[in-house]
Amino acid sequence: MAGDPDRVDYIAGMLEEPRLVSSNRGLKTYTGNYKDQVITVACHGIGGPSTAIVIEELRMLGAKIIVRLGTAGGLVRELNLGDIVIPNIACYYKGSGTISAYMPGLAPPTVPSYDVLEALVNEARSRVKRFLISPVVSSDAFYAEDEEFISQWVKVGATAVEMECATIFALGYLRRIKTGAVLIITDNLVDKSRVRMKEKITEWVKEAAEIVLEALRKIEA
Repeated sequence: MAGDPDRVDYIAGMLEEPRLVSSNRGLKTYTGNYKDQVITVACHGIGGPSTAIVIEELRMLGAKIIVRLGTAGGLVRELNLGDIVIPNIACYYKGSGTISAYMPGLAPPTVPSYDVLEALVNEARSRVKRFLISPVVSSDAFYAEDEEFISQWVKVGATAVEMECATIFALGYLRRIKTGAVLIITDNLVDKSRVRMKEKITEWVKEAAEIVLEALRKIEA
């Protein structure tokens, strides 16, 4: 899964004989083959509600493992643009909308499945020089991040911010789907740096997609 429809198009192009099976509301979904596996690449849109809908519908169609390939903003200076973060937990605000709608009053596990995490980490180790395994925070408001936001979440160990991982991980346990994520740092909220060239992001997406696709081949559904 990815949030950007253009990114979904690009990743689908890495499959053999990809077929566009849905584009309803701009949420493109392709199915094809990657080596010996049937793989679906789907757009989940922005934020928890959209993501939850796509997960539920993919599950109805038989999905067993779901991995988000996304972008994130760094919350610590050590993260450079283009670095990869593999979340080992996704923090969220108490009472966060989508999660609370599914599980009111509960704090469900928002961690990836261990075997998915392990497979992603092993592939990253064999393919890239630099990546981080760490907590991230899933925020519902893209433009709400300020100095206080950064300070609060860094204090509890979060290194990056994005919008969907907590929902994906929580729904994974609720619906018995294996989940994981690979995130590319495309801006840093501390030093205000941001990627300006789309070509650079495409290069990083290819690298991250290879990690995800190869990992998916090695996980037992």
